[in-house]
Order: sequence, then C-alpha cells, then structure tokens
Amino acid sequence: MSSSNYESLKQEFIALGAWQQRYRELMLLGKKLPVMTSALKVDDAKVSGCESNVWMYIDFDQSEDRLVIVADSDTRIVKGLLYIILSMYLGKTPAEVVAIDAHKEFEELGLLKHLSPSRGNGIKAIVQSINQFAQQYA
Repeated sequence: MSSSNYESLKQEFIALGAWQQRYRELMLLGKKLPVMTSALKVDDAKVSGCESNVWMYIDFDQSEDRLVIVADSDTRIVKGLLYIILSMYLGKTPAEVVAIDAHKEFEELGLLKHLSPSRGNGIKAIVQSINQFAQQYA
C-alpha cells in the first residue's frame, strides 16, 4: 500500500459501476489489508461506535512528519473499508490528514448509500479517531 495508490484505487473503484462489483472489490481489498497480530487486538485498541470489532493504532512519526496507522477488523467488508481508509491517509502529514474530507471521498466512491447506517457510523468513528489524533500534531 503506497500513498499514491489511493487515487488509482478510487478511479478503479468508481469504474466498477454496479454495487455488486464494488462489494466484491471491497472483499478483495480486505484480503490485502496487512495482518494485525492477535496480541495487538486488545480492548484499548477497539474503535467505539463500530458494529464490528475494529482495532486501530495511530502514531506520529516525528522524523517523517507522518501519521502511522494500523487497523484490522473481524469482518471482511470492514477490512475492505479499512483498506480504503488507510490508503486515503497513508503517507500524509497531520495537516494533510485533517484537510481530507473523508465523507466526500466515500460519497464519490458510492459507498455510503449502500452501507447500513451502523456501518456508516463505524466509518465516521474511524475517521473521527484519525482526525482527532492528527489535530494534535497539525
């Protein structure tokens, strides 16, 4: 996963058209999400507000002026959504992270209208956690 991947991922995803194709692509993207060891899947790392279990760690690499984010879930669709979110934020400075309009990005990807309200709330909780962390360093 590299920082330039998000724009090409977005274009490919939009080109898929039908929701069934996008849903299948989400499942495939979930398989690409780096594996998080079970030792890191602790209650303190859980994102509250998510229907599924989502574990996330965010750190700031001062030498690179970049956020480092690692996340995982126990459901395939959420893993795919996490893959998209992480690729959206990967390699960004805290100021760049805060400037991203994730809601707009998910609208352009055509995801929000097809996800259940609880999944949508989970995405908001994940993005909010990332933004709150980034604001400390922006």
